[in-house]
Amino acid sequence: MFKKIIKGLIDQPFLTSLYVADLAILLLHKPPFAFSLVMMAALIGMSMYYGQKMALFKN
Repeated sequence: MFKKIIKGLIDQPFLTSLYVADLAILLLHKPPFAFSLVMMAALIGMSMYYGQKMALFKN
């Protein structure tokens, strides 16, 4: 499972870098409220995309 996650993240380097940067900004800084809502929406969207792409718990 861990190997599949790493492979999925390496296959999409641009989205992975956006995901990591977005998460770091939300965790380590205090952006304005409206901007943080947009960033949180982007983070949720990328998480759903990666969830579909990797399909870790597929039978």
